[in-house]
Amino acid sequence: MEASSSASALAALPALFAEEGRVRAFAAVALGAGDAARVARAAGLSAKETSGALRRLREQGVVASGPDGQLVVVHDRFRELARVARPASWAPEAPATAGGDGRADMIVRTFVRDGRLVRLPARWTRKKVVLRHIAEQTFAPGVEYPERTVDEKLRAWCEDGEVDHVTLRRHLVDFGHLRRSDGIYARPAESARTGTA
Repeated sequence: MEASSSASALAALPALFAEEGRVRAFAAVALGAGDAARVARAAGLSAKETSGALRRLREQGVVASGPDGQLVVVHDRFRELARVARPASWAPEAPATAGGDGRADMIVRTFVRDGRLVRLPARWTRKKVVLRHIAEQTFAPGVEYPERTVDEKLRAWCEDGEVDHVTLRRHLVDFGHLRRSDGIYARPAESARTGTA
């Protein structure tokens, strides 16, 4: 789906859930009501109200029929809309690597797409470049962050990727891009740097 249509769908989402019947119908589907009759019973709606609510939910792509014909919530649709809504600071599109190093930029573009880490490079020097980029884009130097905040920030990088936020956090510490003490993390004022070969 194109970004413009995703953006308009995102704008329509609050209106979609502004009507109580649609919220109740959606909740019923989310809790396992797989057909209109069960949705009506679970949501306390008439057949007509249920039909209208489900029609609108389907139109917006948040409810669909699964492979077995049962109604399901389309979680991928919410992920798609969340990506559209993500502020630019969460999803840096133009990597800002120190010194404008073209080689480092190329490495970052290979492993970071749409502000998310696709995977970590196998080579140590490339891994260091990617981790430095993530640290610089995510954490201000010298600021202390509790582990929960670090995890929240790193989850945004790991969404739909091969690396989980705990592994990413551990690598950032191991490579010296974050320092940890008593559950508090801080990015050193100057990250240790290596070549980018």
